[in-house]
Amino acid sequence: MLVRKGIRMILHAEPDIEVVAEGDDGSVAVDLVAEHRPDVVLTDIQMPRVGGLEAARRFACPPP
Repeated sequence: MLVRKGIRMILHAEPDIEVVAEGDDGSVAVDLVAEHRPDVVLTDIQMPRVGGLEAARRFACPPP
């Protein structure tokens, strides 16, 4: 959480970047991407429930 908070602070300091959502596990990330449809997703490879690589697969090819 501390790293995520630091990254959020860095991104908020940039005038042309808007943080639209953040989650603490890959399953939440998949839901947030579906809801917000962001241009860029920053994720960790190792997350609870669904890892970052599997989450990225789901972003690209959501289930029907």
